[in-house]
Amino acid sequence: MLEASLEETVTVQLKDGEVYTGELAGYDQHMNLVIEDGEDTTIIRGDNVVTISP
Repeated sequence: MLEASLEETVTVQLKDGEVYTGELAGYDQHMNLVIEDGEDTTIIRGDNVVTISP
């Protein structure tokens, strides 16, 4: 699913309830994510991710 979502807008929900929406710019084998929202780039540690929605 992540490969198909590269350069697409995704919504990521974290364990603490925070939600990030932006373009999935990259990921790695640990599901660490790079999300870009136009102005900012956010790196999200994979073990904090609960859901990723297209």
